Amino acid sequence: MLSRLKQFFLKFKIIRGLRVRFFFIIFLAGLIPSLVIHYGILQGYESRAVSLRTSDIQNQLLILANHLVNYNYLLDTTSEVINAELDQLSNLYDGRVLIIDQDYKVIKDTYGISEGKTIISEEVIQCFKGMNTTNYDEINRYIEVTTPIYQTITVTSASTKDQNTILMDEEKQSVVKGVMLTSVSTDFIETTLEILKRRAYIIELVMMVIVVGLSAFASRIMTRPFESITNSINDIKDGFHYKQIAIKGYWETEQIIEAFNQLLGRMKVLDNSRQEFVSNVSHELKTPITSMKVLADALLSQEEVPNELYREFMEDIADEIDRENKIINDLLSLVKMDKTAADLNITAVDMNALIELILKRLRPIAKQSNVELIFESIRQVTAEVDEVKMTLALSNLMENGIKYNREEGFVKVTLDCDHQFFVLTVEDSGIGIPEEALEHIYERFYRVDKSHSREIGGTGLGLSITRGTILMHRGSVKVTSEENVGTKFVVKVPLNFSM
Repeated sequence: MLSRLKQFFLKFKIIRGLRVRFFFIIFLAGLIPSLVIHYGILQGYESRAVSLRTSDIQNQLLILANHLVNYNYLLDTTSEVINAELDQLSNLYDGRVLIIDQDYKVIKDTYGISEGKTIISEEVIQCFKGMNTTNYDEINRYIEVTTPIYQTITVTSASTKDQNTILMDEEKQSVVKGVMLTSVSTDFIETTLEILKRRAYIIELVMMVIVVGLSAFASRIMTRPFESITNSINDIKDGFHYKQIAIKGYWETEQIIEAFNQLLGRMKVLDNSRQEFVSNVSHELKTPITSMKVLADALLSQEEVPNELYREFMEDIADEIDRENKIINDLLSLVKMDKTAADLNITAVDMNALIELILKRLRPIAKQSNVELIFESIRQVTAEVDEVKMTLALSNLMENGIKYNREEGFVKVTLDCDHQFFVLTVEDSGIGIPEEALEHIYERFYRVDKSHSREIGGTGLGLSITRGTILMHRGSVKVTSEENVGTKFVVKVPLNFSM
């Protein structure tokens, strides 16, 4: 049962495939016009044949109508000449001719079955009024034509010129004295149509085979670039290598390939970053442990250790433990930064009070380095942020400003806002950041001056945590720096988290 369902869904996927859709589109594009042409030609032929047949019959009937008048056939139907002509016409067109007089009586029927009967129909009545009518019965396959039989009569009228003179005027008029009702078979048109249909079906069958072949070929050609892309992506997936795809095709497929190659490049960068991150984490975690191991082995290798040396070694071990603990805490913070914004605990926070609290905590560290902390509040700011995460992010910026500063330097923090964002500026008079290093400072474990960073206990994760926090709050952080002059960070965060 499961295998049948699998086969069914597999067939359904095939039907949804681009190649199948291309096939049907091309097939219909070739088939529909041929069908339209087929029926258009047949209908056009039938209409044209009926029109020519009708015109030919009408010409013959007009001639015959004149003969009927000349032989006075409406009064005497014994004329052998006229009867021969009627029979000849009837046989020629495989039809029937009825001669109807003014009393709507049939005086002549080439079939000989309706003579003496009365016929009153709309066509006959219209014909007596001088109107020729034609009707094509597609079901029974015959053409019905009514032809008026005109007779010219002389009408005499008297007019008075004066009291003693009377003028006689003669005027000739054509009067309908009878009607010829003619029915003509169109079997020969039907026979010709059947022959044309059979030939058309043969042509259509050949065309259908050609269209199917062309559709299959064209759909395969049109989808070949997509198959090549799919195969290349599968090769990359199976081998997990980062060889870029170089396939020429349509403009659309080239756009897809270009986007995929960019994604591939990004994946390569991320993979390298991941490997470097793992290597750095291993190294950073191993270094304090190695130091503690060396210190502990040094103590154990001596039988009698002086208290002063023992105390010094234990202080070093405690420092290494603190360093290890800081690395682990920063790593945990970084993992939290990688989670979605749904994990944020958003509350309305007084940013002025928050910065005052951060600076209060950092003043002892600044005092040790003789660095002056300056806070300039342009206006009161209340923002919707995660207080814990934002405190950590801003603390990193301010603490870096203190650690990488000079003796008697300063760190200036400025807070301002508009109707949408609050802007926090952290500016220091420190050692600065080289221009080539600016684009790397947010990378994990990246250090501009590794020796100085180890001196002050940096882990290389602070700015990465800061940037992650700001981005989670839908904000931005920008940096400008000049070596031996100082660094300036500008943080811009929405006042309302939902905006």
